Amino acid sequence: MSNSTLPNLPASDRPEVAARLRDALLGAAFTADGLLELLGAPAYAALARSETVPALRATRGDTPLETLVRLFLLQQPVPHARVADVLPVAACVESGWLVSVGTHEVAATVDVRPYGGPDGEDWFIVSDLGCAVGGAGGIGSRDEGVVLGVGGASTTLAGITVRTPVSAALDLGTGSGIQALHAARHATRVTATDLNPRALHITALTLALSGAPAADLREGSLFEPVRDDETYELIVSNPPFVISPGARLTYRDGGMGGDDLCRSLVQEAGDRLREGGFAQFLANWQHVEGEDWQDRLRSWVPRGCDAWIVQREVQDVTQYAELWLRDAGDHQGDTAAYEALYDAWLDEFEARKVRAVGFGWITLRRTGSDAPSITVEEWPHPVEQPLGDTVREHFDRVDYLRAHDDAALLAAHFRLAPEIIQEQVGLPGAEDPEHVVLRQHRGMRRATKVDTVGAGFAGVCDGTLSAGRILDAIAQLVGEDPVLLRDRTPAQIRLLVEQGFLEPVG
Repeated sequence: MSNSTLPNLPASDRPEVAARLRDALLGAAFTADGLLELLGAPAYAALARSETVPALRATRGDTPLETLVRLFLLQQPVPHARVADVLPVAACVESGWLVSVGTHEVAATVDVRPYGGPDGEDWFIVSDLGCAVGGAGGIGSRDEGVVLGVGGASTTLAGITVRTPVSAALDLGTGSGIQALHAARHATRVTATDLNPRALHITALTLALSGAPAADLREGSLFEPVRDDETYELIVSNPPFVISPGARLTYRDGGMGGDDLCRSLVQEAGDRLREGGFAQFLANWQHVEGEDWQDRLRSWVPRGCDAWIVQREVQDVTQYAELWLRDAGDHQGDTAAYEALYDAWLDEFEARKVRAVGFGWITLRRTGSDAPSITVEEWPHPVEQPLGDTVREHFDRVDYLRAHDDAALLAAHFRLAPEIIQEQVGLPGAEDPEHVVLRQHRGMRRATKVDTVGAGFAGVCDGTLSAGRILDAIAQLVGEDPVLLRDRTPAQIRLLVEQGFLEPVG
């Protein structure tokens, strides 16, 4: 199916109507907080899973907020008279936000979903009807041109993005515009690209309805619409990263062989970044028989860039195929057709010797260093979003460690990062613990084992004494040669700094 089979969208060149609609939505408390208060937590959570029955039961009244929920979230026709009490109906119908149904009712042409910004902003994400939450209802099987709303991947990327003021930001594969909307808070100019012109149209609606500045919208795949001389301080992308046989669904399937789309996206980003700029992506990558997956990802990193790559999840090829076949709703159709598709996915993986697929985050930072830092790690454990500051601080620590050799580390002062706790692990009644664990309660929520010296060192670090003087004192307490202790401890200090347990002072 093509975009021409999809419903018409509201006019994106009528900002005055979007502004009036926004005022009306806010006036009726059609916000994330207002929805939670009206629906209650269970129905609110069910709506996020595309389950509408609890919300239908909670909106049986005729208040303005209930009217808007039925109209824009539940896609129910509502009597014209009721809507006229809340919205400028004539203007909304004329510009295409609403459409007349019969003689007495109106219906929404798009899904409009309240979305709370990071500083309490009341934003609205526009998407195609029934597509506010991707995958839950087999959305992909309906039309390849649909534009989805906010899903877990969207919010993950928004949460890990570094939020510092920049003059130019680029959102590749913008979809409904959520990344462009976030970028508009701290970027003077936002450029957004998408292969699907319908997505660009909906991005314009999302920005206008959220009261954000308009973006420079360009049609084309990923970097295609970007001129060779254009560079940015921030590049973000939640690309169509699904590794599938073919490119059946525009919003999710890369259309290149294997993980080539994600690889090329990462490799091309280096030339588009300004010095010190960040590029941040979600991606899938193949685990190929006989190949180290970490080496595979290191090979993607462009020259002149530091990188931090975190693998959050791994699925074997059967799990992966089932996940995305269900996303498209293929499991709900003809059994033979489903099995044929499943078989085609496994054939593709077998031909490429792929045994599993990883999912995670890739962050690049353009650096002038002759010795770029590339960290590739697996971290499937819970983290605390947003992580943008944590990501930025990781690269700050990379710079610090790159500039300090072991002698400089011993002369430096450190303090224990906030909210670090120490756990002693051992048998009950034992005089000494088997090992000591330092654990973070913020950001990545890391835990690391340390020896007795490392635990004592971290516990004393308050910024007043240099690392070398602390080690000399520990050596005296434990009866060890201070020269030998100074010689073997910098590697442990370096690790504690790298992972954010210790912070340099001054």
